[in-house]
Amino acid sequence: MQNRKQQIIDSADIIAPEDATQGARRATGGASSGAARPNPEVVPMARRRKFSAAERHRILTQADNCSNSGDVGALLRREGIYSSQLATWRKQRKTSELSMLAGKKSGPKIDTGAADARLVLQLTRENARLRDKLAKADIIIDVQKKLSILLGLTSADAPDEPTS
Repeated sequence: MQNRKQQIIDSADIIAPEDATQGARRATGGASSGAARPNPEVVPMARRRKFSAAERHRILTQADNCSNSGDVGALLRREGIYSSQLATWRKQRKTSELSMLAGKKSGPKIDTGAADARLVLQLTRENARLRDKLAKADIIIDVQKKLSILLGLTSADAPDEPTS
């Protein structure tokens, strides 16, 4: 073990410092090397393909017309799409046909945001009305208490009220 460590140290002493730096520059492709520099241009990001409705319709029609085994696979390879994409398009076509047959409801569209705003406004007004009514009831109760004290009604004559 000791001999191996000594050999490594001896071999490191043999290499001159200039040779080590030149080797490092050559390895990294520094200015002294004649290698071409890499292209600094940024490669554009891959974008997801988008198919128009006409392209989807064309591909679905061709897939529906395939009668021999392997024709659909060849179509998928030629168009560069997956079978799951074809299945998804078929489901979308079916649901769109069903929605077209169902017809549309006539009349103005209901704006859920406006309906929510109206409900909040209505509840706010009702809350304010009830607060005013409670304040008036509290005033009436206070007046009744003071009147009973002035008239000299005892607590036995007055109805039992829970103290809060």
